[in-house]
Amino acid sequence: MQTKKWLVAGALAICAAVGTAVVMNAGTTKAPESTFVLLDGSRQTTADLRGKVTLVNFWATSCTTCVAEMPAIVATYDKYKNQGFETLAVAMSYDPPSYVVNFTETRKLPFKVAIDNTGAVARAWDEVQLTPTTYIVNKRGEIVKRYVGAPDFAELHRLIERLLAEA
Repeated sequence: MQTKKWLVAGALAICAAVGTAVVMNAGTTKAPESTFVLLDGSRQTTADLRGKVTLVNFWATSCTTCVAEMPAIVATYDKYKNQGFETLAVAMSYDPPSYVVNFTETRKLPFKVAIDNTGAVARAWDEVQLTPTTYIVNKRGEIVKRYVGAPDFAELHRLIERLLAEA
């Protein structure tokens, strides 16, 4: 009977250790290597984002939630841009480039905007199909959070502040 209790206790300890390891490493998968084609024709890679906390937002001009959240994304960028924060808005492949350019210019989006005209970037980032889908990437190039739909911006700001404070 005593041996059975020790086996159960040992199994519970192993489960707790594995659970802790899973929680500690949750959300820290490496951001996929991608090349983003920006509206000005220049290119930026995932590697170029290292050293900054980055918000990568997959969106479309036809997505009402995307359009509604854009002012909050602009405000977030403006709040943290001088602290090592970057924002990259990636328009989906089905979004007509002329619509993306018009939206970007009329709303005066202050951050980088890319067009994923082949869908390769969305496929690389975990097969993104729903918009908006937003990723937060830490300074080491690891995805720490994924939002499908509009994020809770108060929570998002707390996360960004925590990540900016990391070495």
